[in-house]
Amino acid sequence: MKVLKLFVLLVLLGIGMGGCETTGDKDPIGMEGDAGRRAGSDAEGAATQGLSGGSDISGTETKGLGASDLGSEPWNDPGSPLSNRIIYFNFDSSSVSSEYRSVIAQHAEFLAINPELNVILEGHADERGSREYNIALGEQRAKAIARMMKLQGVSQSQIRTLSYGEEKPDALGHDEESWRLNRRVELAYPGN
Repeated sequence: MKVLKLFVLLVLLGIGMGGCETTGDKDPIGMEGDAGRRAGSDAEGAATQGLSGGSDISGTETKGLGASDLGSEPWNDPGSPLSNRIIYFNFDSSSVSSEYRSVIAQHAEFLAINPELNVILEGHADERGSREYNIALGEQRAKAIARMMKLQGVSQSQIRTLSYGEEKPDALGHDEESWRLNRRVELAYPGN
């Protein structure tokens, strides 16, 4: 567990260093607008807020991700690394891109530290493909994230998967940008 925490911390520091070169206005997959910004990571927050608290490699004090440390709903606080709650997928794929592994790790660590909390992983697909196929693909995407979280210490009882397929699009267009926004899993916490 200690090695995992060190690895996650190093990944977050790497993200933070890379984030120093950008303005934070663009997200990691090149989308613009409000929906695109929701997918982006807060690299500055990730570099200054560790997963378990303590200090980072430079000796700077970090803030932990315990529910009491971040308020009652840290996933709604734009300054929290937990505010990044959308994972996007490539066309016809349920493989999680490496750029989202740190986001999933942050949520997994938070849930492992707070076993009384639960998350719903809502899988979505774009409009291409049959309704049945898209329901199955949304479910596969949600289950892929659930597996990753369980491997990082989250209890099965804390995770619920749900698939909407193409039924709840984030973007209503019929173009690649809209389809990209609709191929996602959203992490929903109770009361959110």
